[in-house]
Amino acid sequence: MSTFGRAFRVTTYGESHCASVGCIVDGCPPGMKLTEADIQPQLTRRRPGQSALTTPRDEKDRVQIQSGTEFGITLGTPIGLMVKNEDHRPQDYKGDTMAGFPRPSHADYTYQEKYGVRASSGGGRSSARETIARVASGAIAEKYLSLVHGVEIVAFVSSVGNEELFPPTSTHPTPSTNPTFLKLLDTITREEVDHPDYLPVRCPSKEAANRMADKIAEFRDKKDSIGGTVTCVIRNCPVGLGEPCFDKMEACLAQAMLSIPATKGFEIGSGFGGCTVPGSIHNDAFVSSVPVPPSQSGVNASPDAPPEPLTNGDKPRPNRLKTRTNNSGGVQGGISNGAPIYFRVGFKPPATIGQAQNTVDFGGKEGVLEAKGRHDPCVVPRAVAIVEAMAALVVMDAVMTQGSRQSMRDALQNLE
Repeated sequence: MSTFGRAFRVTTYGESHCASVGCIVDGCPPGMKLTEADIQPQLTRRRPGQSALTTPRDEKDRVQIQSGTEFGITLGTPIGLMVKNEDHRPQDYKGDTMAGFPRPSHADYTYQEKYGVRASSGGGRSSARETIARVASGAIAEKYLSLVHGVEIVAFVSSVGNEELFPPTSTHPTPSTNPTFLKLLDTITREEVDHPDYLPVRCPSKEAANRMADKIAEFRDKKDSIGGTVTCVIRNCPVGLGEPCFDKMEACLAQAMLSIPATKGFEIGSGFGGCTVPGSIHNDAFVSSVPVPPSQSGVNASPDAPPEPLTNGDKPRPNRLKTRTNNSGGVQGGISNGAPIYFRVGFKPPATIGQAQNTVDFGGKEGVLEAKGRHDPCVVPRAVAIVEAMAALVVMDAVMTQGSRQSMRDALQNLE
């Protein structure tokens, strides 16, 4: 289906080489300032033609708000967003070679089998061009989350091929135990990710970014492709988000990330590396997030000492906890616990490559496919903005769902 979310619903449209792509955003709260300038920066980070390491397709991806706002204020009604395809070349896919052969590891064959027809140019809806709508709608969700909850979402490239930012070691089989990685999650910003030293790869280490750029260039020059991973952190996420049992926070994030074209893997927190350490190391011990007076801390205090007087009138201090470590990745029991939520998404090598490949055509006749057109040798540098957008859509939907539950609960308590 082409609709994502329940309370904050996004319905996308458009193919790789049609007139335009876009979406309808339904459920955006009314009264928020919103113009194209709030959306365009993320689309610019996602757009093709950014560097010699991306597809040369030259699209500006200028977004136009078609509805749902007046004088730059959201109305609470559906918001229509449109981006025109200005440099589409469907003719690249004509002829016996491209039209007659399903590209290996692409969706040409499966779309044909499912629908009985397919968009022959650019992969149609299976193209990454479809993700424009995700990024545009995600920017709207992210603005609300930032204004109301102070949520920060930052993604970066953590590997290209076998070049990794934090390779596993015997000491740190998972980055979740690596202090350098955890500090990065606490401090990294989009401005840093887009620093000239880290572009065009968007890996927050000049040395690692250079290695990754060389790796992409190597495969590009061979008319080949390579995969990689994107790591994302969500900071200041409200506690209590996620709907057990089947819409747990990590389950919704996994669904969102694995719906992005070319994705092949998802792990949250310690991920697969955490499977190699014992529970005594992996468990996230709780600590109080509220400063405890010495007389209540159990340190140098008499067991009979009276509790310290409350400092906020006659209201008790909130009984909030936090964890000393964060191997859980900010989610426990499918519900956000207030710690940073972090996860990693794996992207396969782009399927369309310029090398000759022995395969068969749609009729089963053997032949050689040497694909034409303009394609990324590696998608991860541009996928950073897409991962951030899908994370924002998941959190926004969860915030609205939990907000509805909380408001109804508060109404009952007010009656009491």
